[in-house]
Amino acid sequence: MKFNNYNDVKTFYADVYDTLLRDETQNLIPLGNLIVGNEGRDKNDWRDPVNWFMASVSDNAGILLTAIMTPPYNITLYATDNIINDEAIICLINGIQKNNIHIPGVMTEKTLCECFAKYYSKATGRKFNIHTEMRIHELEKVNLQIPNIGVLRLARESDMSFLPYWIESFNSDCFGRTIALNPDPDYYLYHIRKQKLYILEDNNTPVSMTQKLREMKTVCGVSYVYTPPYFRGKGYASSCAAGVSRLIIEQGYAKCALYTDLANPVSNSIYRKIGYMPVCDVVEIKFDEA
Repeated sequence: MKFNNYNDVKTFYADVYDTLLRDETQNLIPLGNLIVGNEGRDKNDWRDPVNWFMASVSDNAGILLTAIMTPPYNITLYATDNIINDEAIICLINGIQKNNIHIPGVMTEKTLCECFAKYYSKATGRKFNIHTEMRIHELEKVNLQIPNIGVLRLARESDMSFLPYWIESFNSDCFGRTIALNPDPDYYLYHIRKQKLYILEDNNTPVSMTQKLREMKTVCGVSYVYTPPYFRGKGYASSCAAGVSRLIIEQGYAKCALYTDLANPVSNSIYRKIGYMPVCDVVEIKFDEA
């Protein structure tokens, strides 16, 4: 059993990319991060690999476990073919400790996540708690019965009158963050300039948004699905998310993928009606700082 610690993202990409592709939808986050780091064109915020932790655990047969962490976010893991090897997890944790890597939390497939947390807690004495329970879904074809409402368009700079509030409200709803606007407008303009954030308008009024992100080999992610409270219950979120999903499929991707919070039955119901089907459950676990 060998712990491999990487300082060069291109070497890490060459070693683990094909392994992560075995479960492309499940590995939406680590694959998306790895592609961004390997391309090296976008080093905004967390995207600069210089601060990343990248590691794998292998034996004579190949890679058993892959780990990537893009501070300040949690570590994400993948057990090759979802075969969990306890020795590989312990080997990874030993490598983390020897290299003095601080792990705020872990977010990955539920069984692997809980197994890692158990061993990591035992090794470090840090207690842990389940922060969020999620489910990954994928879609191959949008349900044709979802009505098209209004007009779907790309976000533009004139949307800055409301878009920062929508983005922070989305973060608050999904991650429990306090709604606080970033004083740097570039933080929000970044989403607009990437040309991946879509606004749904009804009678020339912006009513909902959805963003495509993490464009991989055959799968493209969907996120930032948000409708302000005043406009909810009118089918806007369904129409907006379905419209962006349809665009992704029309652009040549085989599948769309997204995360849902299991504590939110409304959003889970919406996505199932659009055509999204469950892939696996994911847990986010936080470690205390003692």
